[in-house]
Amino acid sequence: MATNKVDVLLVGGGVMSATLGTLLSKLDPSLRLTMVERLDHVAHESTDGWNNAGTGHAGYCELNYTPENAQGEVEINRALAINANFEVSLQLWSSLIATGDLPVPSNFINPTPHMSFVWGEKNVAFLRERHEKLSAHHLFKDMEYSEDHEVLRQWMPLVMENRGADDKVAATRVAYGSDVDFGSLTRNLVASLQKSEQFDLLLSHEVANLEQTKDGRWDVRLKNRVSGKSVAINAGFVFLGAGGGALPLLQKSGIPESNGYGGFPVSGQWLVCQDEATVKRHYAKVYGKAAIGAPPMSVPHLDTRIINGKPALLFGPYAGFTTKFLKEGSKLDLIKSVRVNNLLPMMDVGVNNMDLTKYLIGEVMQSHEDRVKSLREYFPGADAGKWTLAHAGQRVQIIKKDASGRGKLEFGTELVASQDGSLAALLGASPGASVAAQAMIEVIERCFKDRMDGGWNARLKELVPSYGESLVNDADLLGRIRPNTLSTLGLLRA
Repeated sequence: MATNKVDVLLVGGGVMSATLGTLLSKLDPSLRLTMVERLDHVAHESTDGWNNAGTGHAGYCELNYTPENAQGEVEINRALAINANFEVSLQLWSSLIATGDLPVPSNFINPTPHMSFVWGEKNVAFLRERHEKLSAHHLFKDMEYSEDHEVLRQWMPLVMENRGADDKVAATRVAYGSDVDFGSLTRNLVASLQKSEQFDLLLSHEVANLEQTKDGRWDVRLKNRVSGKSVAINAGFVFLGAGGGALPLLQKSGIPESNGYGGFPVSGQWLVCQDEATVKRHYAKVYGKAAIGAPPMSVPHLDTRIINGKPALLFGPYAGFTTKFLKEGSKLDLIKSVRVNNLLPMMDVGVNNMDLTKYLIGEVMQSHEDRVKSLREYFPGADAGKWTLAHAGQRVQIIKKDASGRGKLEFGTELVASQDGSLAALLGASPGASVAAQAMIEVIERCFKDRMDGGWNARLKELVPSYGESLVNDADLLGRIRPNTLSTLGLLRA
């Protein structure tokens, strides 16, 4: 069996691999890149438009990014970091539009106001404090706040429908929020990569084995899922960007840095409305507060979506429990991921999160009427007959050892890289695809250190003008960059 020698092997045909491949091809067009995807087309798992919220996560509306501390004070640092990271994605996409690597922005991103909506005295006080703190920072200076019913009816007519004049409600709005079809974005990035003779795409192939050689490279054996034939690849660098499938592959690599990691799979479901008259009456992403005991990714929201050019409304997500790590995965995924080095952390998480497990199972057992009841908290006049259930993608939350060696469950994303920089994996979910550009820049910084001073720093600065500087700390820098990206991407609605 002949061995194909490549510089970079990208495992997974989602937005992360597509973004990393795009960045590397821009930094050094001579690099030989191969992308391998286990399904018959790219962007079909978590990256697919129907498998994620499509929110350009910028911290504008997501209340779980601004938790209350032990003293009951609203913390905004995570929202600031996420907002700055999303700005990096906007800059990269703008640059790729200019170079012709991406099509007109409406093909994958559309202006969709981001709003937070709450009711009840306590929640209104929380949102008021959140707005005061965020709007005082230059990243969020354009955030609006209102408790006025008439204003809120203009912002979100469906949400305010049939609400009493005495109802205590409040909302915030950022007009230039976005809806992102990450599936379309990824397909366009891959199509652009395919124009180069230095890029190969292997569909319907999965990684059967990977082993590091004495010279630090990786021998990877792929299996064609259609013919059963094997393909051998020798790669200088391997990126595991396979969503929920990244953890099992990381474990197969055997790198010491993988020890102790486990996964907690969570499924998701949406209520979807494609009734044209209803869809036309709502144009926003409206996020609320998660129910007590719900995981952070289950924050309810009523969203305008534009997927493959067609508008729809989504409400949810309704979380659920599954042992699969991928939507097109196996029910044995969770069991197969158990190792001696992660058994204790996984048991700890299982024992300490029984309430979460019961909540997820309860979500699965809900009837259509139960789900519509939740929907009516955000859309009181919802017609149950116009909403259908759709299944979203899988999310595998990170289980890892804490400082004492016990287990803890985390709901963010984490980059795991080998000490020699020859292999990296991205684990976790939120905020995920929205910050793909920043996440993949971090992969490059950690795994291609020797190339950064050889011109890559300067080239990254061309692709992402804020690179090497802080958008959180530098208001003037944001003032120079944000107007350009909003204009280029068509996010400034007339």
